[in-house]
Amino acid sequence: MEPLDEKQIRSSFVNCTKGEASRLRLPLDFADLPWPDLDFLGWVDPGAPLRAHLVRPGADGPLGITLRVPATGRTSAAKTSLCQICLTGHASMGVSLLAAPLAGPRGRDGNTVGLYVCADLACSLYLRGKRRPRLRSGRYQESLPLEERIERALGNLDAFIAKVLAA
Repeated sequence: MEPLDEKQIRSSFVNCTKGEASRLRLPLDFADLPWPDLDFLGWVDPGAPLRAHLVRPGADGPLGITLRVPATGRTSAAKTSLCQICLTGHASMGVSLLAAPLAGPRGRDGNTVGLYVCADLACSLYLRGKRRPRLRSGRYQESLPLEERIERALGNLDAFIAKVLAA
């Protein structure tokens, strides 16, 4: 992913107001992000921990989605959960159901769409082995090459974004 500046990020959001986009806080490590290892930028807002954001680069420029983080996490420590973007298996607390308000009038009416995703939104780093999930049992190994896993993850993300944008 090519590096983005603060203005590009804030102007990319499609499912929140300009005021909300101007108030969101960028990741604490924004100056040190590993841009070459990212397929999209995702983070939990350090100023509002019940909000998360993701920005997907695209041919027409970046597209940002704001998400709601559940107030309480799942408590079953024995369960393994799977991220619906990158298909990384995590201990149950490593995956959260994030809800995105729909873009436009339907979102303003309170309609949302949800997705189970890595709680830290670091799917790109999990795909590349730069970050490891905490699993009690052994981690499964995929036979797909990295490029195909990235393509699959971006396809999953794009399908979710399409739901957010649906009129």
